Amino acid sequence: MKIGFIGLGNMGSAMARNLTKAGHTLTVYNRTRSRADCLAKEGAAVAETPGHAAAKAEIVITMLADDHALEEVMFSPDGIAGGLPAGGLHVGMSTISVALSRRLAEAHRERKQHYISAPVFGRPEAAAAAKLFVVAAGDQEQIERASALFSVLGQKMFITGKDPELANVVKLTGNFLITTVLEGLAESFALARKSGVEPAKLLEILTGSPFGAPIYQTYGSMIAAGKFEPVGFKLPLGLKDNRLLLEAAEEAAVPMPMASLVRDRFIAAIAQGLGDADWSAIALLAMRSAGIEQKA
Repeated sequence: MKIGFIGLGNMGSAMARNLTKAGHTLTVYNRTRSRADCLAKEGAAVAETPGHAAAKAEIVITMLADDHALEEVMFSPDGIAGGLPAGGLHVGMSTISVALSRRLAEAHRERKQHYISAPVFGRPEAAAAAKLFVVAAGDQEQIERASALFSVLGQKMFITGKDPELANVVKLTGNFLITTVLEGLAESFALARKSGVEPAKLLEILTGSPFGAPIYQTYGSMIAAGKFEPVGFKLPLGLKDNRLLLEAAEEAAVPMPMASLVRDRFIAAIAQGLGDADWSAIALLAMRSAGIEQKA
């Protein structure tokens, strides 16, 4: 299948690489050209513009950091909207706002193009191992059209409905739950350390009991060891997702007091110099508040 892939960060590069390995023909675009050149060494063609990548594709995939980045590659004069042929499919795999997802669906519909939303759960190591979880929403026929790609990228796909923005709601709620787990783990390990319980022992007990889910194992291990590298998801991106969640909640008139608390914790972490750290490094706030000094 001819695929355009736009956005080659830690997640996107791994995903594009897996599609190339699976035998698909890729044309890639990234604002930082060097990342695209790395994929060229593995058989991908490099596009000069997002529109060029889309023009050569049956399906174009976007995996970008935020709404602004996606709007730029979509609506710029040399963007996806103008380059994707009629009947072409745009698969948005970024974590974006509910409002932008609606706007993208409408813009593609006006141009007789197709759009589905398919954000993913998983860190870069899961992307590299093709173990992502794909949450898709949109026209069923178009989801089926892209399903062969999803099977290359992930271990399981969930379909949430016919409106693309529903997948973005699910993704934002999922990321919100991760942040509440991070905060809960941070406070629990701070108490354990201050009380004399070895962090490794607490981790063993928690992950060997009702808290054995991968999310507790992955982040519990990082917090127990006080090691927040490699950075899989930067802290400011977690704050961005929290903001998008609160925007969606306000539109739907749904109070989310825990999300507001998490927002303040992320802002505090950035104010304390953790802007380049993994989002699990908010655990340092709990330790510092407890008088436990540890560097990121």
